[in-house]
Amino acid sequence: MDDGIAVGRLLVATPQLDDPNFRRSVVLVVEHDTVEGTLGVVLNRPTEVPVDRVLPPWAELATGPSVVFQGGPVALDSALALARIPGEDEPLGWRALDGDTDVGRVGLVDLDAPPGLISAEVIQLRVFAGYAGWGVGQLESEVDDGAWYVLPGEAGDVFAADPERLWQAVLRRQSGDLAFVATFPEDPSLN
Repeated sequence: MDDGIAVGRLLVATPQLDDPNFRRSVVLVVEHDTVEGTLGVVLNRPTEVPVDRVLPPWAELATGPSVVFQGGPVALDSALALARIPGEDEPLGWRALDGDTDVGRVGLVDLDAPPGLISAEVIQLRVFAGYAGWGVGQLESEVDDGAWYVLPGEAGDVFAADPERLWQAVLRRQSGDLAFVATFPEDPSLN
């Protein structure tokens, strides 16, 4: 697809996207096809709920901040996890993101599997409640309408130490005028 939407890419909300679910969000695309649509997780919405409160067996593997992140507005009562592993092997309980990704060896974790299956392989892990989803053609339409920038991701984006600053950080590293968007005020009416 020529819109750039692909697994491993980031959807970065433009300043004109004012939906509270996605305002200043950075979404990692984890599935994208022309039959099912697109699924992603918001990377920069940490909650105050500790991982050990909802998934105690996975808490010691969670990368700080060791809280559950709100992955999107859909199915908030379900959880999914992303983990980064070294090497080329694909351990049981972990599935690499398909596609040509720039986010390194990041994949989805089977949270129903015992953590011991992959604990020795996990470099970083983050747990998300819910996800973001778009029907076929819906996200492409939103991109065409100027709601999202579709940008390459980096391995550190998924596990950013300061997730609240991820929107600015991703934009700041872009070339040209797009880097200036990182300085867009939170409330332009106060300028």
